[in-house]
Amino acid sequence: QVQLVESGGGLVQSGGSLKLTCAASGGRYTGMAWFRQAPGKERQGVACMHFNDRRTFYAESVKGRFTISKDNDRDTVYLQMDDLKDEDTAVYYCASDRVPFPCQIAINSPLSFDLWGQGTQVTVSS
Repeated sequence: QVQLVESGGGLVQSGGSLKLTCAASGGRYTGMAWFRQAPGKERQGVACMHFNDRRTFYAESVKGRFTISKDNDRDTVYLQMDDLKDEDTAVYYCASDRVPFPCQIAINSPLSFDLWGQGTQVTVSS
């Protein structure tokens, strides 16, 4: 069974850090992306990685603060979030697809992905 499971969310003060984990199983993955959705807002891509060459792509709003990485031995992907701001508060989802996807395009389109985790809440308090 194909499954993505996120963990690591929580409550953190503004300026703090959190590291999210996405554990993937049951399938073959060529890449992974992180999205987030705040109440009343559309789902937004924040980071994306191609597994073959480890190329990464980031939304402008998180560049320099968030880092996507992958475990070398498993299909586990991380999102290190530093210098967190109030506007980073959202439910964070990892996403992938059964076919390869171009991160530079897919990061702007949730419809590019058909595999989603259940989400993990990140709340940043000032």
